[in-house]
Amino acid sequence: MSGPIIDITDLSKFYGTARGIEHINLEIAEGEIFGFIGPNGAGKSTTIRILMNMIFPTGGSARIMGMDVIRETKKIKSQVGYIPSDACAYSSMDVHEFLEYCIRFYKVANGEQRISDLSEMFELDLNRKISDLSMGNRKKVSIVQSLLHGPKLLILDEPTTGLDPLMQSVFFELLRSENKKGMTIFFSSHILSEVQMICKRVAIIKEGKIIQLEDIDNLRKKQLKKGT
Repeated sequence: MSGPIIDITDLSKFYGTARGIEHINLEIAEGEIFGFIGPNGAGKSTTIRILMNMIFPTGGSARIMGMDVIRETKKIKSQVGYIPSDACAYSSMDVHEFLEYCIRFYKVANGEQRISDLSEMFELDLNRKISDLSMGNRKKVSIVQSLLHGPKLLILDEPTTGLDPLMQSVFFELLRSENKKGMTIFFSSHILSEVQMICKRVAIIKEGKIIQLEDIDNLRKKQLKKGT
């Protein structure tokens, strides 16, 4: 693949007259852990839902691995993992049934071992019904299913919501490990401290527009200057 792994050009989305995002331009290189930060309602989830072909843009375009997110979504999704902000999987299944469904869908060769390893890491009870799980445990299910097929790109929308501090630490260590193996990570959050902990570059979005694109080290230096 030549060029950026995510390439967003002049992307806009309006819901009637209401603004979603306006003229977003963003390039993310293969192998990055890239932060996407802004307050709730800034347009983070709108951008991600367009990338995942869950909603259509009003204008502009987006490509993942050189493929158009609308026309080539099936190919894209076979190589992308996604954790939505609202973790609500197939609630009628138990956890193991749902994850087995996922490994069959992605045709994961070592699927059962992958389920076992990731579930143990996140202390996830495979026999519980998804409908009976707390928000934090549902988020764990989302994390595990997003990683089962070893995606080239992992797109995370507020991934730590509901996780206790210990599980957040486990999650961040796993992200760093997967990144070292070559996985690109697009990490969306409204919490600056966790983005600073894991990311090298960050785009700051406010009221539907990217207002700043910065290396994390430079962002820290600016914060320190403000504090002095």
